[in-house]
Amino acid sequence: MTIPVRRIGRAERRRRFDLRSTTMFFVLLAIILCVLAFVARTAASMVERRPLWAGVLAVLGAAAALQFRSGRRRFSAWRYARRAARALEEAADRASDSLRAAEEAAARPPAAGPPPEPAGGTVPVAGYAAPLLAADPAGLDPDGFEHAVAELCVRSDCRDVEVVGGAGDLGADVVAVAPDGRRVVIQCKYYGDGNKVGSQDLQRFGGTCFTIHEADVAAVVTTSDFTEPALEYARQCGIVCVNGDDLRAWHLGTGHSPWHRADVEP
Repeated sequence: MTIPVRRIGRAERRRRFDLRSTTMFFVLLAIILCVLAFVARTAASMVERRPLWAGVLAVLGAAAALQFRSGRRRFSAWRYARRAARALEEAADRASDSLRAAEEAAARPPAAGPPPEPAGGTVPVAGYAAPLLAADPAGLDPDGFEHAVAELCVRSDCRDVEVVGGAGDLGADVVAVAPDGRRVVIQCKYYGDGNKVGSQDLQRFGGTCFTIHEADVAAVVTTSDFTEPALEYARQCGIVCVNGDDLRAWHLGTGHSPWHRADVEP
């Protein structure tokens, strides 16, 4: 019958009893104990023979220990104080840089930009006169056409002229106050020559120009022309129709403005 032999691992080999190491440990421990006993005996004999010197040495040792601890604390406090001073200096430098940048920004002249848009979606027409009135209003885009009509109102001595066209304008594109104080509401129709303003366009405008916009003079200005039903509806409701030829004459100064046409037309 064979008995299996279990191999001893490295960890078990290390845990074996080592006589030499144990002997050395106890020898060193005995030496340390002898030294401590000798020191204690010497101190006791000194106390018996010279108690004054023993008291002086004890006081000096305690003072040295306290001085060592105080020096460590003082060194730590000095280190923290130096860190705090460095942090304050950096914060002061950053604040000085920020203040200098703010002063430089305030000293620079403001950049020129487009005029601000007032509340309510209205756009003042000041500043559009030079580029728009130099050209035929019929040759502009829809937005430029509205501003050109507004500039014609300004040139015709109207005041409080505003371009209000856009989403939710309820038919009004330009509003102004005529020289005689009447409120003028104009709808601008930028159409091609083959596309005339119909009666439905006039009906939609007629339903809002007087009741909602409180117009004294309501006018529809177009680059094209009006259908006969549209002209008939305009005569019945008192809406002034300004077609492309009338607009060109108004632009050249040879025709009447819409509020003047309201006075001369039946």
